[in-house]
Formats: sequence, structure tokens, C-alpha cells
Amino acid sequence: MADELERPGETPEHEDAEAHLPSPTIWPFGFAGAVALILLGLIISFWATAFGIALAVVFGFLWIRQVTREVRGEPEPLEAPAPGAAEEPVEEPEEAEGYTRSKFLEGATLGLGAAIGAIVTVPVLGFAVAPAFVDQGYPDVDIGPLENYPEEEWQIVTFTSNADKGAVSRRTAFVRNNGLKDQVPSFTIISNRCVHLGCPTQPQGPPGELRDIETSQTPVTLSATTPSGFGCPCHGGAYDIEGNRVAGPPVRALDRYEFSIIDGSLWLGSPYSVSEVEGEGADAVIVKYRPADPGVHVDGPEQVFYPIVP
Repeated sequence: MADELERPGETPEHEDAEAHLPSPTIWPFGFAGAVALILLGLIISFWATAFGIALAVVFGFLWIRQVTREVRGEPEPLEAPAPGAAEEPVEEPEEAEGYTRSKFLEGATLGLGAAIGAIVTVPVLGFAVAPAFVDQGYPDVDIGPLENYPEEEWQIVTFTSNADKGAVSRRTAFVRNNGLKDQVPSFTIISNRCVHLGCPTQPQGPPGELRDIETSQTPVTLSATTPSGFGCPCHGGAYDIEGNRVAGPPVRALDRYEFSIIDGSLWLGSPYSVSEVEGEGADAVIVKYRPADPGVHVDGPEQVFYPIVP
């Protein structure tokens, strides 16, 4: 019976084994959730990605700090001696030992796994993401001499934006010569792509005869028209004469094109998105946004739920 009694100062075997187990922590789960948020943000929104990166940094730091607590040798709290107790001689702390073989192998394994994962993942992500950021510009397009665009008349202009790609790059725009504004030529150039799902819109008015004109690049087809607005035959989207949404599912006004006049010819530049147009013709007031995909809000609180278009 005496052998079964615990002696003062002795530590039970089960307590000694538990002392070497890592304390439970939620930091790995938080880090994994942050990584998932980063991947989700690449699809949904830039702000979600940025928030996920911030969370990953915080949880990663806390996780590393928790794991390396033993290595850093944080001192354990000392209990205050009981009153009147005899002071025991204080032993000099032993110098901290270096990394053990098991910890070295553990770190080497994790590092090697991370390196292999990076070698496999980075090229795949590069091939998947890089094309969205490379060669995404819009070349200027010559759509013909100014005499083909009488003042205050609309023209349906069909052109090839890239001669090397052929018919697959054919686009259509609605062009109106607004005359002069402060001695500067003014044009309204509206894209025919519906901002709901990208279907081709049509002028709500009778089109004229088709005629081809020669330009410095490729032939351009013109057709005069007198629209009262523009409509999408796919889902009933309707726009007024300035491209503002008046009915249907579109979320903003029709996109527009920048323009320039070079050697007496009208050139289209890059497209841009528009939320709403105030005024008409040369007096229209427009806030330009970066080109956005159909169905994407460009202003208001809704815009944070859509990814940034490269």
C-alpha cells in the first residue's frame, strides 16, 4: 500500500505526458478561413481579397507565435512563496538548448512541402490569371472621313476593330455629330452592346440603306437612322436617345467610346462605362468609369460586389 501512495514532489506520469502536448488554438482555422476568403475574393471582389490577405497575416502571425512558444522559451509564472517559508536557494537557469533533431526535420519537411506547392501552384495561377491582364487594350479605329457624318444625324456604324482577327472582331456603334461645342467638334458615340447580358441593341427607328466607305484601315458600313431610343430584343432592355436605361433589366446606361479627329477622319478610341447621362448632345454631362462587364454596377454600394475588370 505504501508503494501506491504518491510521494510529495513527484509528478504523475499522465500529467508529465500532457505537459508536452501543444495547447489547443483556433489560429489554424482562422488562417484557413482567410485563405479561402482570398480565393473567393479573386472571383467576387478585390476588397474581399484584400480583407482576406489582412486576416491571413494576422492569423498566420498568431499561429506562428503559438507554435514557437517553446522555442522562444517564455518563462512560466512564478508562485509567490508562502509567508514565513524558508527561502530556497535559486538555481541558475540552464542555457536554452538549440533545435532538436525532430524540430529540424519538422521544419525542413514543412519548408520543402511549401516550396513544392509553390512550384506547382504559381505557374498554374500564372497561366490562368495572366491572360486577363495582358494585351487587353483597345486599338484606335478609323471609321471614315467627317463628311460621312452630317450634323445632328445618327449613323449606325459597323466596323472591324482588329483586321488580324477578322469578322470575330466586328463591332457596331451609334454615332451622332453634335456640331461644335466651344469651337470643338462634339460627337455622341454609343456602343450597341446591352449592359444587361451583352446582346446587340437596335435603334428604335427605321434604318437607312447600307453603304460601305473606305478608311485607312478596313471598310466600314454606315446606315443612317432616326431613332427615338435604343432597345434590346433579348430581354426587353430599353434606353433613351442618350443611352440611359428607361426600362428592363439593365443596371446602367449604354457604354460609350472616346474619339479623336485625325486628318479629317473620325477615330474611335477606348470604350468606357457610364452610370447615367445628364443633358443631351454636346451639353451632356457624363461621368466616365473603367469598362465594366454587362450586369455590373459602376457606382453606388452595389459596385463592391463585383470584381475589378483588368
